[in-house]
Amino acid sequence: MEVIPAIDLIEGRCVRLYQGDYAQTEVFNDNPVEVARQWVDQGATRLHLVDLDGAKSGKPENWQAIAAIAKAVDIPIEVGGGLRDRARVTDLFSIGVRYAILGTAAIENPELVSDLAGEFPGQIIVGIDARDGKVATRGWLETSEVDAIALAQQMEQRGAAAVIYTDIQRDGTLQGPNIPAMRAMAEAVSIPVIASGGVGALRDLLSLLALESQGVTGVIVGRALYTGDVSLKEAVRAVGNGRWQDVPPSLGDSAFA
Repeated sequence: MEVIPAIDLIEGRCVRLYQGDYAQTEVFNDNPVEVARQWVDQGATRLHLVDLDGAKSGKPENWQAIAAIAKAVDIPIEVGGGLRDRARVTDLFSIGVRYAILGTAAIENPELVSDLAGEFPGQIIVGIDARDGKVATRGWLETSEVDAIALAQQMEQRGAAAVIYTDIQRDGTLQGPNIPAMRAMAEAVSIPVIASGGVGALRDLLSLLALESQGVTGVIVGRALYTGDVSLKEAVRAVGNGRWQDVPPSLGDSAFA
């Protein structure tokens, strides 16, 4: 299982939210490039970047920070937040970002997922953020009536390479992931599922590791790494950090083994 450090960006700074609440924002570092290099030095094989300003506005707002991180590290980067059209996604790929995460667009413009998945096979991930099983959009500020599992199944049919499933009520709380929800999601689709939200201790990673055979192939860890509740080096040793196979997009195959 791959342990993926999260770098959430607001106004160019590395922050964490509590349960997706922008009013409960804690700044951890003013230099996200420094943070990215730190995670690479400690064994990260992938970085998860979220443009929180972009998630609210509908267009990338932390472009400079994202570009600087892409230039500074030599591991794959996945980026989400404000990606609502083809131009934004292709711009990201042009600066060295490997994977684009579509969230709000998956509900509001599902054809975009199909089109991009066809054009960039293996590089389009769908981010599904849910409260009580219902999908939240626009930076978690709006909650729809769309069922998270039903959306994941639709996105798999449209060619998404993987699903990042976030339980918003657990995010930033360090209270542990929602294991039943992650299991249900993994059982519902055949593409990889990346768990997100709630990891607060090494035992939480081991709980998710038990779901690896069911399709939970990665876990995003944020606040726990910044507070020191989880050591990335220890986490990598504990779960193995088996990374997805990286395949050149030109081959037309999924980038996920």
